[in-house]
Amino acid sequence: MDGNKDESERCIEIAQKCIAQGLREKAVKFLQKAERLYPSKRAKVLLESLSKNGSSVGSHQTKSGQNEKQKERDQSQTENKENGEIKVEYTQEQMEAVKKIKKCKDYYEILGVSKDSSEIELKKAYRKLALQFHPDKNHAPGATEAFKAIGNAFAVLSDPEKKQRYDQYGSEDEITVRRRRYRHHHHHHDDDDWDFTRGFEGDISAEELFNMFFGGGMPTGRVHVHRQHRPHRRQQTQTDASYAYMIQLLPILVLVVLSLLSSQLIQAPPYTFQPKGQFTEERRTFNLDVKYYVKRDFLKEFQGRVREVDRMVEEEYVGNLRNQCWKEQNYKENLFYKAKYFSDRKLHEKAMNLGTPSCDTLRRLYNQG
Repeated sequence: MDGNKDESERCIEIAQKCIAQGLREKAVKFLQKAERLYPSKRAKVLLESLSKNGSSVGSHQTKSGQNEKQKERDQSQTENKENGEIKVEYTQEQMEAVKKIKKCKDYYEILGVSKDSSEIELKKAYRKLALQFHPDKNHAPGATEAFKAIGNAFAVLSDPEKKQRYDQYGSEDEITVRRRRYRHHHHHHDDDDWDFTRGFEGDISAEELFNMFFGGGMPTGRVHVHRQHRPHRRQQTQTDASYAYMIQLLPILVLVVLSLLSSQLIQAPPYTFQPKGQFTEERRTFNLDVKYYVKRDFLKEFQGRVREVDRMVEEEYVGNLRNQCWKEQNYKENLFYKAKYFSDRKLHEKAMNLGTPSCDTLRRLYNQG
């Protein structure tokens, strides 16, 4: 399905170029093909624009609208045809923003942040740009590629390990290009130029990253793993293959043995927050009155250490509440951002009515203390 989506977006880009060249029928064919592959709002908008303006707007309307076109040039990109006027719904400012992203030299420049930027600054920069370049919001040619580039940049710079590798070696595409140029004795080839949208250096697509970040749900399973193309090697003998297979299995066997040993050495907590198995006796902590469950012989086994267990229960309980409260607040804040940017009244109402039960519980506990 993802392949259909990418092909659909490519057809839309071709259709927009046809519109600019005045090839209306060809543009309609590509837009209809895009709709068959993967229905989208961009294709529908362009098709509606072509059907409305292509047959009803005559040469008289084209001449009378010439004075208005000069005034609207900074607000929208206007295309002319022999049989009418076709208006593509994107602004000159959006087009310039797309060109700016394409000229960027690295991920830091794409997001507009420095190398020592904090996690909060990265998220803030990504939130602003992702909303600005989302295909449903920005219909300018190349906006989809810019959106993917922004997702790539955030996926790498927000991951400490990937960020460290990127700072040291550059992106995977940059490394590939340098190797190609080295093999070709430093001769430059146009097809060797890298772009920041080739593949995806995160573990999910740019669209799924956007949905997760703005409360659109978890990934739907369409996961794109970024793989490097490696040269083919000669087949090894059967003995060497078997030896390599055993070497690969060795770390797994070691992990299995260590997990078995650790399960015997590490003692499980003497309590649970829900009744299960042998943990059937209900108790409450002395300070915060947190409910938990223990085994029947708890008092005998932990004689003199009951307060210590109470403290462990309360620390874990409050820690869980803090983590859950942070998730609730972050989700609600992202809904507000998305509703405001897309002018979505229903989404704004949903954000307003969205509760934060963990935060409420945490406040009550602090008030008791």
